[in-house]
Amino acid sequence: MHPNDGFLELGPQECLALLATAPVGRIVYTHQALPAVLPVNFTLGSDGAVLLRTSAHSDLARALDGAVVAFEADAVDATEHSGWSVVVTGRAAVVTDTGELDRLDRVGPRSWVPSPQEVLVRIEPELVTGRELVRGRTMYGVHLSA
Repeated sequence: MHPNDGFLELGPQECLALLATAPVGRIVYTHQALPAVLPVNFTLGSDGAVLLRTSAHSDLARALDGAVVAFEADAVDATEHSGWSVVVTGRAAVVTDTGELDRLDRVGPRSWVPSPQEVLVRIEPELVTGRELVRGRTMYGVHLSA
C-alpha cells in the first residue's frame, strides 16, 4: 500500500475469508471474442476454489469449461467510504468426476434459477488478489472522510 492511496493490499487468505462472506460475485469470461461479466451466486470450496452452478445447456457452461476466467466479489459501505474487492483468477472446468460431484453437491451452491439439468463449475484459484479501502484515508495531507 502506498501510504497515501488509502488502499490496503490483502493476502490470499484474507481475500478468501472475505470472499466467503459474499452471497454474489461476478464471473468475467470471454463470449464470442468479447469480455463478458455476469453476476452469479457461488460458494467457496475448502481449498478456495470458486464453485458455481448453471444450466448444462447454457452459453455460460460452454464458455467457461476449460477457460481462464476471473471471478470478483466485493462489499462497499458508501456511508463509511470503505469496502473491499477480491479477484480470483484461474481455469474454470465443469466438474465431471462423480465422486467429486457427490462431495460438492453437499457443499456447493444452489442455483437461484434452477434448471432441469445443471452443471457445477469449479474455478481453480491460481491468483488471488484483493484490496480494502479504509475509511478516513488521506491524500496529500488532506483528510477525505466525512
